[in-house]
Amino acid sequence: MLTVDYDRLDLRPGMTVLDLGCGEGRHAFEAYRRGADVIAVDWGVSEVETTKRWLGAIAEAGEAGRAGDGTAARYEVVRGDLLHLPFPDASVDRVMASEVLEHIHDDVAAMAEIFRVLKPGGRVAVTVPRYGPERICWALSDEYHANEGGHIRIYTQPVVRTRLASVGLVPGATHHAHSLHAPYWWLKCAVGVERDSAVVRAYHRLLVWDLTKRPRLTRTAERILDPLLGKSLIVYADKPGTAVGLRGAGAGGAVHATREQTAAAR
Repeated sequence: MLTVDYDRLDLRPGMTVLDLGCGEGRHAFEAYRRGADVIAVDWGVSEVETTKRWLGAIAEAGEAGRAGDGTAARYEVVRGDLLHLPFPDASVDRVMASEVLEHIHDDVAAMAEIFRVLKPGGRVAVTVPRYGPERICWALSDEYHANEGGHIRIYTQPVVRTRLASVGLVPGATHHAHSLHAPYWWLKCAVGVERDSAVVRAYHRLLVWDLTKRPRLTRTAERILDPLLGKSLIVYADKPGTAVGLRGAGAGGAVHATREQTAAAR
């Protein structure tokens, strides 16, 4: 399930993309298949190991994309703190921060780190839970968010854009995604996030069917409903300046540099 639109992110083969709060790697996998050099970062040990294992499997299966010069894409997965990223200034072309900033107390500091590591002309895609659907979840269940590592704030779009601008980024296009997932979480919150429920199980089967089969009916329904009920808000923002050439200084080399620079963070 992808939240970021790679066309809006303008992700191209040969670029270096940083996936912050990668979780189990869903966005990193797609970027790698598209020929980008991927650096995936998460604080969770199991998340790092899972992402590393699956990226390795993609490489072994020959499914990694290639840059314009024909060289295979590269990857690195590290355990790191999003408030103190172990990467050089202006070292990556693109950043994805999907469903992670709502977990971080000092989100502006994390945005400042994104600005720092982006090359001039680089772009970031930030995704967060949308205000309306998220507010309903909070109203229905404290268990949904009031736990260790849970959501600590609910964003409105103006707040996201204002905070990105405060660190020097220039907010641009926005859209919403995953409208079919909003009712699923409302149901879970209503019956109890950890409780078993036949209704929740049935809805989950529907979502799995939709993700695996991608039928025209549900794809059309979600496209229509996303502006109204989309569970995620996505904001794209640029770092002012002129983009450098692909795999130029600090681009692909950043993948290999992380081994030494993140030794203390593992």
